[in-house]
Amino acid sequence: MSDARLHLVPVRSREAKDFVLAWHRHQPPPAGQIFAVGAADETGTLHAVAIVGRPVARHLDDGAILEVTRTASDGARNANSLLYGASWRAAKALGYRRLITFTQEGESGASLRGAGWHLIASRPPRAGWHTPSRPRAGHGNDRSARLLWQAP
Repeated sequence: MSDARLHLVPVRSREAKDFVLAWHRHQPPPAGQIFAVGAADETGTLHAVAIVGRPVARHLDDGAILEVTRTASDGARNANSLLYGASWRAAKALGYRRLITFTQEGESGASLRGAGWHLIASRPPRAGWHTPSRPRAGHGNDRSARLLWQAP
């Protein structure tokens, strides 16, 4: 990918999920979303997407918080930072008071820091989401420590 100048574009749910399926390293597209935003070059080619939805953790879902549940990029320079900043501006414009996201231990967080986000907590690895009363399949990342980030 060249250093083409990127700009924000609206992205429909299906297009965002297809992009995540094609480009995300270790997770499938999320089930739902509130909105998605993309980064495209001057030809209209999509190079990155961010999907924003309700917080995955039920205790955080208070109606005032959203979570960037997925970003994916083809490697375009600064695309994720552009999308994290845009996601926060959009969430604020919709009346939300807080925007969070998680990274896995070992991911640098450079895009988040570039967008002015702050690391606010470290979460230990979890055994998984499966319980006998609510069976769920793992996605291969259940036993990874996670870092919680918050928009400025």
